[in-house]
Amino acid sequence: MSAEHLDVLIVGAGLSGIGAAHYIQTECPWATYAVLEGREAMGGTWDLFRYPGIRSDSDMFTLGYSFRPWDGEKSIADGPSILQYIKDTAAEAGIDHHIRFNHRVTRADWSTEDARWHITAEKSGTGETVELTCGFVFSCSGYYRYDHGYLPDFAGMDRFEGTIVHPQAWPEDLDYAGKRVVVIGSGATAVTLVPAMAAEAGHVTMLQRSPSYITSLPAKNPVANLLRKLLPARFSGPVIRWMLALGTQGFFQLSRRRPAFVKRLLRKGLERQLPQGYDIDTHFTPRYDPWDQRLCVVPNGDLFKAIRAGSASVVTDHIDTFTEKGLLLGSGAELEADIIVTATGLELLFIGGIRVSVDGEDVELSSKLTYKGMMLEGVPNLALAIGYTNASWTLKCDLTCDYVCRLLNHMRASGQLQCTPVNGDASVTGAPLLGLSSGYVQRSAHLFPKQGSRFPWQVHQSYLRDYRALKVRGVDDGAMVFSNPASTVAAALEAATR
Repeated sequence: MSAEHLDVLIVGAGLSGIGAAHYIQTECPWATYAVLEGREAMGGTWDLFRYPGIRSDSDMFTLGYSFRPWDGEKSIADGPSILQYIKDTAAEAGIDHHIRFNHRVTRADWSTEDARWHITAEKSGTGETVELTCGFVFSCSGYYRYDHGYLPDFAGMDRFEGTIVHPQAWPEDLDYAGKRVVVIGSGATAVTLVPAMAAEAGHVTMLQRSPSYITSLPAKNPVANLLRKLLPARFSGPVIRWMLALGTQGFFQLSRRRPAFVKRLLRKGLERQLPQGYDIDTHFTPRYDPWDQRLCVVPNGDLFKAIRAGSASVVTDHIDTFTEKGLLLGSGAELEADIIVTATGLELLFIGGIRVSVDGEDVELSSKLTYKGMMLEGVPNLALAIGYTNASWTLKCDLTCDYVCRLLNHMRASGQLQCTPVNGDASVTGAPLLGLSSGYVQRSAHLFPKQGSRFPWQVHQSYLRDYRALKVRGVDDGAMVFSNPASTVAAALEAATR
């Protein structure tokens, strides 16, 4: 019995996977497809993370889909609302019927002779192996490792008599009301957790080794909400999306070109939000320039409100060791705690850890250049949904989905079964793909593909540039090689079955 064959296989049923399925359904109605999801539920990040206060760190008008604009009241939305938005999007289009849960893809083996991928997946729980074939693989699994987060090897952790929790594995029954809580970390997760827990805890301390840039934005965007009232829905969605995308891009460019000015701007915001005389230099002045790492956003200044109210505080120090009662710091001070939350970051995992081979040879993914930030040099019929590090994830994923559909339709119209990015310029040099100095990026940079030194191998982190490259320009650009005529493959298959 031959294995099931699909035109397109989407890996991952999170925000980008559901978006990819929508595009395949609407732009390539001829294509058969399925979505394989390793977990038991859709939503990806927004289903996995259940810690208090979980919310978007980008505005929802750009994190939401262009084809189904966000209509919620808040621009910075909570996790459950985002998860429901993803589920509603899938249900409305019937995408949920194409999802196969508890199917973790482990191998993808391309055969030029067959012009198809041979896919191996494992059913979670049973360990049963499932095999199928497809013409095109679209990896929408993001780059976070889902089974566990990053936890440094702190000395003495086994001595602590209280509770230690990692945000990625938040227990539903954790009772922190009236208790002393220490949150280790200074990134987006930590600045979300601290004010959310401070509302019920006895006191919450954010313990950081070094500060991050943090700024306050209104939870509700007044300009976006005004435009939604003034303009018909078919116009307001695109207008708001472009307005916010270009605004974010402009601030990023300003940060890169005038870092000293942006530092002063961010500091002025802190001075307005924090108590008079607060030690901003120690606790909120990073050693790096703005956007060397991702900027943390707090809606309506909730973190600063908790500090002003005295229900939260920040300590900047190094951890010497865990003790029975808490943490002994490098300064000699001891922080006592009932609960310690290790918001110490994530581990990255490229394309969900899938092992890839082309014509029997394993692909060393870290040696490959990325084509337009969404395909791999020398790897046919494989696309990746990787969002921006300096703007919302979905802005780039929407462009990638549209481009994939254009590729598929071009191959169908031209009778070709294979599209392969090929670098013919030996002078192109490699550089890290994500381009951030954040610890979670640096720890895994050597495992990821590289970006090149010039187009189309360079990753610009620019919605405007990518819009031109992925939406306006043609797909037949010289670097993308179309091959493997359908007639030739059909003849070979017919001969093989005689």
